[in-house]
Order: sequence, then structure tokens, then C-alpha cells
Amino acid sequence: MSAQADPAQRVAIGISFGNSYSSIAFTSGDGKAEVIANEDGDRQIPSALSYVEGEELHGGQAKSQFVRNPKNTTAYFRDFLGQDFKSIDPSPCHQSAHPIQQGDGVAFSIRDTDGEQENTVTVGDITTRHLKRLRSSASDYLGKDVNAAVITVPTNFSDAQKEALKKASTDAGIEVLQFISEPTAAVLAYDARPGAQLADKIVVVADLGGTRSDVAVVASRGGIYTILATLHDYEVSGFKLDQVLIDHFAKEFIKKNKSAGDPREDDRALAKLKLECEAVKKALSIGSSANFSVESLLGGIDFTATINRTRYDLLGNKLFAAFTRLVTHAVEKAHLDPLDISEIILAGGNSHTPKVASAVRSAFAESTTILAPSTSPTAINPSELAVRGAAIQASLIQEFDLEDINQSTHPMVTVTPHLSTAVGVLCISGDDASGIFHAIVDAETPLPVRRTATIATPREGGDVLIKLAEGSRHIKITKPEPKPKPEKEEDTADEDEESDDDDSEEEEELREKTWKVGKTLSEAAIRGVKKGGKIEVQINIGADLSINAIFRELGAKGGIRGIIQGQKTNGST
Repeated sequence: MSAQADPAQRVAIGISFGNSYSSIAFTSGDGKAEVIANEDGDRQIPSALSYVEGEELHGGQAKSQFVRNPKNTTAYFRDFLGQDFKSIDPSPCHQSAHPIQQGDGVAFSIRDTDGEQENTVTVGDITTRHLKRLRSSASDYLGKDVNAAVITVPTNFSDAQKEALKKASTDAGIEVLQFISEPTAAVLAYDARPGAQLADKIVVVADLGGTRSDVAVVASRGGIYTILATLHDYEVSGFKLDQVLIDHFAKEFIKKNKSAGDPREDDRALAKLKLECEAVKKALSIGSSANFSVESLLGGIDFTATINRTRYDLLGNKLFAAFTRLVTHAVEKAHLDPLDISEIILAGGNSHTPKVASAVRSAFAESTTILAPSTSPTAINPSELAVRGAAIQASLIQEFDLEDINQSTHPMVTVTPHLSTAVGVLCISGDDASGIFHAIVDAETPLPVRRTATIATPREGGDVLIKLAEGSRHIKITKPEPKPKPEKEEDTADEDEESDDDDSEEEEELREKTWKVGKTLSEAAIRGVKKGGKIEVQINIGADLSINAIFRELGAKGGIRGIIQGQKTNGST
């Protein structure tokens, strides 16, 4: 019986399908996501297929064919799925089989049989073959036939691309339970860890991938994720980091072997350079130096060299800065301030590079947690985040009927109203006419929602007025007072000017989050609150934005309890 006919027959995994690498994972009996290694022991499996005299090579074995057999090696093809040929960028395929046009779509001309003739193979068929190999590796590992999966996709994957991926998956014998966006999967991987506490937070997921960078700003509210903004950049990528190393070692080679020529101008030498530079980049993520060694790089000349991490950081400095700008621009696009960001999750293989984390760290406040191997001992491997999230989601939904899964992800269900401003309370008593605003339900929270909070009342107690109000975050900027300039003699004027500049650089403006209180929705008075007493506030906001609240003093005899109906608050969809 098929998995489609009987959900109980499903064996579901998570699949992360990237342009550069793919990975597979399952959730064990105790609820932990575990990444599966393929037959070669690789957890990060290159998204590549190569054909040698009709034999199909996959993953790392296929990638090694970039040097010997590039025309029959397909790689970096995921983003071509469901695309018109005219709209694709073929440049990532420079060292492998080049995409060609077939109809409006994309294909490759390769010798994939033991004959001499070249066959035209569509990108959909290549994807099916790749997914079959991933499915086979997972089935061998688990000892049972894998037949379903949750697959990760970028946030800008179109419906046509999803449809093409779904068809390729079905042809590979995999029932697609759900597509999950890569940033959502990354947040889920962290939130599903044992002992993790769900909290309302704004998270940035920043993925410095091989062929592109993807940044998403995600509001996490009670375990429900809402993507507030996304950015994608094909000019900031792991390829570009490889390129700075390729250029560095090529120049070193030319210095020592002037008559041999430039290895970048020879396809075979360039393929060798690229493969070794990727290995050097990975070595520099965990060590302070790395060796570069290629046999017969060009003209039969063996070449070895070393590079330390400091030099690499300098070489890649522009790219690290560009990636950091991309992250801050995504925050701006979401109409937020860096101070609003609770966590930044660095994803993708290049996030192992310590300089990536330190560059992003410098652009955000100390209160923002940077989750990367070099900044957090509890960070999950950035290369495995998406697939772990996909495996967790697969375990949650694999026993549901596909119809129920489709209904639960339908826009009518998922496009819910959200609060556009925070809702909270002001506690006012005595001479304090303003009070302090306590946000209880944050902006961007999906509706309906119920939140409860305990609020400390003013110390002296007595009669307390509670105002239910809207609030918006505001960044208060305090500029340092200019220092009086000392009188200076003419001959030391230049020197003093330089020192004044240094002083002004040292004193940074102070930025802090404050609340601007907006519309008052309701008011209630609680009389005779004891000194140092606390009030419990429960706020309920309906899907229609109607709001009511319940207030009661904690520990008071009999408890004063009042329900007040408020007017509607502001929301957005």
C-alpha cells in the first residue's frame, strides 16, 4: 500500500536541497533530529551528478569529476527548476556542464550512457536522479524504504519552481508532505531543542550560501513564525570567498613560476584551484592556518603554499562587510531597528567562518545573541540547520492525511491577521500621572491570541488606575555632549586636531529602546492595592481585532476581578 493511500505506511525524512550541497535527516524515537551520512560518510552531500562511461557518480565523487570530466558533470542546478531559460544565470556552472535551452525550460547535454552520443536531460530529470540518490542513502541508513519528505526551499522560490520540485520528487518516489522555507526550518531547529523555552522574539536568519545569500527577518510569537522581510543577493556568496582565495594563490603561483602562465586561464587548472580553495576555506574555519597543495597545477608544476586566518580575513573583508550590510538592510526593510533583534541565526556552510560572525556581531547591540559556532557554544552546525528543521516538521505531520496538511498550509489558514502595534498596560497611582508601559502582546503577533503577565504596581500601593493601551517601540538616541576644546598653540594645531577626531570617535551615541504610548483602549481602577502588590493582567485579542482584558490583584482576599470590553486595536494581514 502506498504512503499516499495510508499515512501509517509513510517513512518520512527532512531534505535540505541546496544549489551547492544537500542533506538528509530523520527524527529518532526520542524526538531528536539526526543528520544522515551517505555511503561516502558525507553529511553535506554536494548537489552534483557525473557520468563516466554510463556509470552515475553522486555527491563528493561527482564533484571530484570537475577536473577530469566537467562536461558530463551537472551541478548548481536547483535554482534552474521551473525557470524560463532566458531568466537563469548560468555562471555557477562554469566548471561543469552548461545549461542549454529546451523549449522554454533548462536542460543539460551530457553523455549519461556508455555510448558516445550526448543526451539532452532536463533539469527536472537531473533533480529526480539527485533526489533518488538521497532517498536511497536514507533508506539504506534507516533500513526501511523512505517514501515521503518535508523539503526546504528558499523564501523566493516561485509556485512554478515548487511545482517542478514536487514533480521531480514524486518521480523519485518521494511524496512531498510540505515545503518549508529555509529560515523557518532554521528557527524550528533551535526552538525544538530539548529544554528550549519558547519566547516572543524577533530573529534574523542569515544564510551565506555557496551561490547566493538569503536573509529573513522572522517574528516568533508563541511558536508561530511570521516572515517580516527577506533579501537575496547573488553577488555576496561563498563562491566569491572562494574567488578571493583563487586569486591569491594564482598570484602566488605566478610569482614563483613566471614562465608557466596564469592557472586561472586554464580550465583544468582553474577547476583544481577551486576545489583546493574550498578545502582551504573549510580548514580556516576551524584552524588558524591552512595548507594549499595541488599536484601538477599547470604545466606539470606542483604547487604548495600556506595561508593564515588573518590574511584570509583581510582578503575577504569586503565580502564580510557586504554580508553584514545585507543583514542590516533586511532589518530596515522590516521597519525595525537593530535593537529590536533578539537573535541572529547564521546558517549555511560559510557561517563556520569566524569572521562572518564577528562582522555581523559588530553591527548589533550586545543584547542580540549571535548563534554561530564561533560565538555560541550551544550553536547548531549552520550547515545542518535547515535539514534538522525539515526532519522535525516531517515527524510532526507524517501521520496526517495529505489533504489535512494541504488545508493547514492553505493561505486562508496561514495568512492570519497580525497586530501592527504592541498592546500593554500602564499602572498609574498617586502623583505619578504617566506610569511605565508594560508590553504584554508584541507587534506582529498572529491573532487570535491570549497573553497573561504579572505587573508590579507602584510601591506605595493604594488605588491603582490601569490603562490598556497600544504602544510602539521607539529608539531613543542620546548624543554625547561635545567636550570643550582646549586652547592650542599654533605649532601643535595639526596634532591636536587629530586627537580631537579620535576623541569624537571614541564617544558613541547611546541608543536605547523605549515605548511610545498610543491610543488608550480601556481603563479600569483597582482600589486598595496593598503596598508592593502585584496585578495579574490577561489580554485576549480576537481574530477580528476585538479586545478584552481581565485584571486582578494577586493575593488579595476574595480577589478583585473585573472584565472590561475595549474597542478594536490595530492589525494587519
